[in-house]
Amino acid sequence: MSIFAILATILASVIAMECVAWASHKYIMHGFGWGWHRDHHEPHDKKLEKNDLYGIAGAVMSISMFAIGSPLIMGASAWEPGTWIGLGILFYGIIYTLIHDGLVHQRYFKYVPKRGYAKRLVQAHKLHHATVGKQGGVSFGFVFARDPAKLKAELKVQREAGVAVVRDAVG
Repeated sequence: MSIFAILATILASVIAMECVAWASHKYIMHGFGWGWHRDHHEPHDKKLEKNDLYGIAGAVMSISMFAIGSPLIMGASAWEPGTWIGLGILFYGIIYTLIHDGLVHQRYFKYVPKRGYAKRLVQAHKLHHATVGKQGGVSFGFVFARDPAKLKAELKVQREAGVAVVRDAVG
């Protein structure tokens, strides 16, 4: 593969992972996988959450793609793009860890952004956590954040329709 194809594959994989993360967050974590995700939405003082098991699922996807792309493991049937897709998944995992766990939930460092896209990410994710339970909700992505004012309006509609229970502080 050319360097351009490699870089494009890595970038496409990072972008695709945001789509995979959005869908798995909305339909798995807030669906049948709520048992692992619930503690992420409830106050606690533990260092680890059951929700962290989803990170292991991401690591398995990345490792699997590295294996598929590896001639050492797959021999002549190795599929080279697998290596670069695995790298893109790994990069997404690093981005997720730094932004979601680090910046938004402040698990690794204490910094509250005052402006810009980082502030928007934090606000959008806090609005995601504004619902009680797994029903309803907004902002299921981790890196792409919609306008917080629009998210707040969407939460209001969900509350009024009885789709979601929204914490009092959000309105």
